[in-house]
Amino acid sequence: MTQAEPSSSPRADADPGNSLPRHVAIIMDGNGRWAQRRGLPRIEGHRHGVDTVRRTTEKCAALGIEALTLYCFSSENWKRPPVELDFLMHLLEQYLVEERRTLIDNGLRLNMIGRRDRLPAGVLRELEITQQLCADHTGMQLVLAVDYGGRAEIVDAVRQLAAKAQRGELQPDAIDEAMFSEHLYTAGLPDPDLLIRTGGDMRVSNYLLWQISYAELWVTDRSWPDFREEDLMQAIQDFSGRQRRFGGLVPG
Repeated sequence: MTQAEPSSSPRADADPGNSLPRHVAIIMDGNGRWAQRRGLPRIEGHRHGVDTVRRTTEKCAALGIEALTLYCFSSENWKRPPVELDFLMHLLEQYLVEERRTLIDNGLRLNMIGRRDRLPAGVLRELEITQQLCADHTGMQLVLAVDYGGRAEIVDAVRQLAAKAQRGELQPDAIDEAMFSEHLYTAGLPDPDLLIRTGGDMRVSNYLLWQISYAELWVTDRSWPDFREEDLMQAIQDFSGRQRRFGGLVPG
């Protein structure tokens, strides 16, 4: 993983060149710590983080990135205090309503990955409405990972394939990596080229475990509410300067 130094000069006008990532995935970490450092309740960090989501989404869309996947709520986050959980679910529902204009104005599509059986009915209702409003869009796909866990996703894919094999719809020998990918939540999306993590922790936290096998990793100490356009551009600029060999050798 690359540990990024805080940006000391604006990079918003940097040219990412021809190596723009098709798919950017972000672990939006540090909301609670951001608030606590300011003597605020943890929920205020989450509230301020929504503004960063809007700015980052608009910038990625303007750059021409095909997909942006945001780690909004992990399957392990249910261990948090009930008051914080209630606020997070309310904030998600509010986001799906209030950010419709951002999605529509930018021609974005919306998807949500993860298990849905524990999500409130209000969240699922607003998700369906927002998806319908964006169904005909052809711009960047914004993917929200909610009640998401990489291991759970892999287990769900295995269960689907096992059920098909049990029904005689496929032979186990026919299962390959491409078929397995088609049974993941992210089916139809390119794998992430660039994984960004805010908050400074050097781990992937059960996020897109299959899909990030060859992603370039970029970590910053900035908490998510402090993540700015220049930080995004620095991550993309660093990505564009790396050699991606995928296990092979660079000619010459």
